[in-house]
Amino acid sequence: MAGVAQKKIYKYKKVLSNPSRWEVVLKEIRTLVDMALTSPLQDDSINQAPLEIVSKLLSENTNLTTQEHENIIVAIAPLLENNHPPPDLCEFFCKDFGKCPRLRLFTQEYILALNELNAGMEVVKKFIQSMHGPTGHCPHPRVLPNLVAVCLAAIYSCYEEFINSRDNSPSLKEIRNGCQQPCDRKPTLPLRLLHPSPDLVSQEATLSEARLKSVVVASSEIHVEVEHTSTAKPALTASAGNDSEPNLIDCLMVSPACSTMSIELGPQADRTLGCYVEILKLLSDYDDWRPSLASLLQPIPFPKEALAHEKFTKELKYVIQRFAEDPRQEVHSCLLSVRAGKDGWFQLYSPGGVACDDDGELFASMVHILMGSCYKTKKFLLSLAENKLGPCMLLALRGNQTMVEILCLMLEYNIIDNNDTQLQIISTLESTGVGKRMYEQLCDRQRELKELQRKGGPTRLTLPSKSTDADLARLLSSGSFGNLENLSLAFTNVTSACAEHLIKLPSLKQLNLWSTQFGDAGLRLLSEHLTMLQVLNLCETPVTDAGLLALSSMKSLCSLNMNSTKLSADTYEDLKAKLPNLKEVDVRYTEAW
Repeated sequence: MAGVAQKKIYKYKKVLSNPSRWEVVLKEIRTLVDMALTSPLQDDSINQAPLEIVSKLLSENTNLTTQEHENIIVAIAPLLENNHPPPDLCEFFCKDFGKCPRLRLFTQEYILALNELNAGMEVVKKFIQSMHGPTGHCPHPRVLPNLVAVCLAAIYSCYEEFINSRDNSPSLKEIRNGCQQPCDRKPTLPLRLLHPSPDLVSQEATLSEARLKSVVVASSEIHVEVEHTSTAKPALTASAGNDSEPNLIDCLMVSPACSTMSIELGPQADRTLGCYVEILKLLSDYDDWRPSLASLLQPIPFPKEALAHEKFTKELKYVIQRFAEDPRQEVHSCLLSVRAGKDGWFQLYSPGGVACDDDGELFASMVHILMGSCYKTKKFLLSLAENKLGPCMLLALRGNQTMVEILCLMLEYNIIDNNDTQLQIISTLESTGVGKRMYEQLCDRQRELKELQRKGGPTRLTLPSKSTDADLARLLSSGSFGNLENLSLAFTNVTSACAEHLIKLPSLKQLNLWSTQFGDAGLRLLSEHLTMLQVLNLCETPVTDAGLLALSSMKSLCSLNMNSTKLSADTYEDLKAKLPNLKEVDVRYTEAW
């Protein structure tokens, strides 16, 4: 039996060693695969022989067409479910893909064929293992960059239809098929997007918002819905009697301008995405590959549509976490941007970044590893103070030890110049046990810091974005706030429940509740106690006439923003009549507008 099988294999080797007509070659490959699968004698020589023949065929014929590649892949795929690729095939994947673009396309389709087998990702995993080799260090330097190039091209192709829909240009697949003119293209399905409408944005208001309107673009593969909440930051210093100079406390705000994009890929694109993101995760598990992988991914070589796709960023988070856990500087330094002014993974996965979905857990991990390396410098702390102070304070308020250490270092190294910001940091530190201990140790070295809080606390306070009622209560209970005049809770998750804490601020004159869940019950409580309030921002809150009517008792109000609330025309007229000092009012996008 073994002799018969070996004779057949020898026959196929001879026929396929000098191919002339590729339709005959393909037929012989299929027959060879069937023979290997149905042979009663199942051993390595029988199973591996077809793979060795095909690998030699591929290595000697690099000018195959795309269709010929695909046909050969489909033919040999059944053999790869339980067999490792032979050495010749491994050598094939070590060639310079930059000089042979077709090899990259072939490899992409080859891996997809493996993924379509019954064992699916397990077969792909075995393939990656065989490409790396059994030792701790891969002997082939080209394998990793080739695999990454294949992954990037495949991931890009998943969003290709959406990317090309911007200018209605033909896709790469259409170009390969000879369709280069828009008139040759197949009809496309509508793609619904929501964009800010410039004609509805007022430039004169202190707090300006962009409204939405629908536009339709074309895509045959992807359905996308984009929602914008706002495109402007609140003017935190726009009030009578206050200076308008910028200060670091404004950095506590996470910009609300980020869009929420819901992308639904077609079934094939979704399978492709899942396969190649999983490969990137597999690559990141190899210690010897991780430094090069981090360097290759540092420029963030993915289309912006992928970065706005929740499924993609959620899966890729595993890779970024592996970089953040790696103690080698050459790896975790790649979390930072390649140059100033360009976002890196550190920015994308930080609170407020487009990829953040964990309230800062990964961000804290990244800061921890960077601070433990050569980045424990004043320059790095200054960068955090300028761009990520809000997330740092919010996580410190919730007891994160790394962020508590960051805030203490900012005070110790005199990173923060603004007194109000210093006082808010001190209040944040004193609100938790670990923060209080570390702050007391700091005060033993710098006693002048202790005097700051004893003088009545800050005059201005901004709660970091995504803070909750519990966060506010914890902060306000940590020290003295008798001097607090300006409080911003904009874009936080506070509700009417926080009103019981707000009414204990006797000097409060300005309150910003923009885009919170603060409602009528809280408004009625404020109107009974904060009668000296002068500036109140209720923009995009769920308040109604039932709560707004109570504002008539707040005679000191001179600026009132009720933009995008359920204000009626009658209530507005009533408030104007009963609030004699009201000089600035915003009622856009209400019934009173």
